[in-house]
Amino acid sequence: MDILQAMRVFARVVDCGSFTAAAQLLELSTAQVSRLVSELEASLSARLLHRTTRRLRLTEVGERYLERCRQILSEVDEATAEASGAHLTPTGRLRVHSFTGVGIQYLVPLAARYAEVYPEVSLDLSLSQRTPDLLEEGHDVVITHSRELPDSDLIAQRLGCMYSVVCAAPAYLQQYGTPQTPEELSAHRCLRLLDPVYPGDWVFERLGAMQVINPGQSFQVNVSEAMVEAAAAGMGICLLPNFVAARALREGSLVRLLPAWQLHERNIYALYSSRRFLDAKIKTWVAFIKAELPRILERDAKDLDNPAYWA
Repeated sequence: MDILQAMRVFARVVDCGSFTAAAQLLELSTAQVSRLVSELEASLSARLLHRTTRRLRLTEVGERYLERCRQILSEVDEATAEASGAHLTPTGRLRVHSFTGVGIQYLVPLAARYAEVYPEVSLDLSLSQRTPDLLEEGHDVVITHSRELPDSDLIAQRLGCMYSVVCAAPAYLQQYGTPQTPEELSAHRCLRLLDPVYPGDWVFERLGAMQVINPGQSFQVNVSEAMVEAAAAGMGICLLPNFVAARALREGSLVRLLPAWQLHERNIYALYSSRRFLDAKIKTWVAFIKAELPRILERDAKDLDNPAYWA
């Protein structure tokens, strides 16, 4: 027996005052309605209705049970409406994880703008240098970066690309000279940014040629914003994600070196679990950043190609 269906039938019988009228409204036979009420009473081991040939009357137990049935059915209907409407109206808590650089640089400002459009959504943004397990750790959307994504059941929306650039403080270059080729970096103090996608060596590429430089271990840090501070203080030459470098170049704390070389290109993705019955807050957040983030990344990439910021 479907207990919720039996409750609905019982409440409808009371509202209509007869099994026949309730059956017509529910599009069931009178026998089906009578059987469901009888099965409900049997499961409760209690009589809910006094039946005569002319009318029905609730028992004392039936009155109490009817009140509880109405409460339960109301909550079930509310929960059903909320769940079935979740793909229509953005509401509730949205859990987003991002790698630190893009999170600080772009997602926090974008989150403020998203909140203006969708004030009923509460955004919970967590940042780290790793890519978490979306399902196991309870995230709705994960922003990650990679050359190629491994096969998985997750949906991946490409948001743009990023790459690394070589930078140094003007004061450092004035004191130690400006390298003109990757090979000349071996004569300089190079700072290591610990990157989970490209750990270790600096891999320079140009016109099909490749050169690999080991930056050493004189200084290393795992957050690019901290590397900006170290390089700006004159500690040495560093490798930075392009979107982090763009701000430092505009501010003049760093200048770009070896602009003809490409380094460590990778794609940025938004990962989420499914397109089917997608929650509206996930759908709108992904659509929002997909519309905004590529444009901002392209803007910052243009700064890197400005000779005014080169050494």
